[in-house]
Amino acid sequence: MHTSTTKRVFSGLQPTGNLTLGNYLGAIMNWVKMQNEYECIFCLVDQHAITLPHDPKQLRQNLLTNLAAYLACGLDPEKSIIFNQASVSAHAELAWIFSCITPLGWLNRMTQFKEKAGKDRENASLGLYSYPVLMAADILLYHATHIPVGDDQIQHIELARDIAGAFNRRFGSEYFKLPNAITHKIATRIMSLQDGTKKMSKSDPSDWARINLIDDNDIIAKKIKKAKTDAIGEIYYDKENRPEISNLLTIYATLENKSIEEVSAKLSGFNNAKFKDALSELLIEKLSPIRTSINDLVKNEDYLLSVFESGKERANEIASKTINQVKEIVGFIL
Repeated sequence: MHTSTTKRVFSGLQPTGNLTLGNYLGAIMNWVKMQNEYECIFCLVDQHAITLPHDPKQLRQNLLTNLAAYLACGLDPEKSIIFNQASVSAHAELAWIFSCITPLGWLNRMTQFKEKAGKDRENASLGLYSYPVLMAADILLYHATHIPVGDDQIQHIELARDIAGAFNRRFGSEYFKLPNAITHKIATRIMSLQDGTKKMSKSDPSDWARINLIDDNDIIAKKIKKAKTDAIGEIYYDKENRPEISNLLTIYATLENKSIEEVSAKLSGFNNAKFKDALSELLIEKLSPIRTSINDLVKNEDYLLSVFESGKERANEIASKTINQVKEIVGFIL
């Protein structure tokens, strides 16, 4: 039985493109704060990244660039375990064991598969269908207690809890503790600059829909200038009726670490153009040092590979112990 009382965070992002402002505000910025409060494990989930067709060379490059972005944003490989998922084989091993106790009915309820598979569901891969089981393995392999997620991922954390419970019942143990989701009070979800009802995404066909962490100052200013708003002159938050302006306010508030109410009061009397100018200035101030650091780090591939190697060793220490205990519980001979 796992008896650790450590508060342990696990989270990860797919290395499927350049990290965006949405990844930073919705996830990484909070991870940086958590490093001082929890034992933290942060992963680049490259096995999840191959559920859709991919270019192997681009995947490798994305892993290095995304790691550089993790470090540039303030993740510290001395404080946190940082590694790529495929380097720890126990993720896939535990996912197989979990796939043998997970009912199809649970997976059929997963809304993200329906969104990603779209109309071509019959040609979608088994990996795309079953990746929530791998996600449960990612979390439970490390006996993570707290999982920082956006609200679109809460369903997957609930599934991980269900799978942990199913394993415990099937094998008459209390081996897995149930993980808890943590959502940030403001920036659970940063939306597209072109459609305030859609999440800001690395995979959006339009680069104008997102701010990439490697965008230069001119590009940031142009993207904010072109960001969709509405004809109402005042700046106030109303997510239901004014999704785009509300999204820009959320970005401003999160960057300033203030409440929506505080920034709404500060921006009272601004029109859209003046507000966009203020937001551009704030974004450039906050993102310029990150971009500079990313550009410096990607030139030092040996250092980035050494961070992955160290993270892999530390992750394997925990993961190998878990997978061996699980194999014994299941009845395998080691």
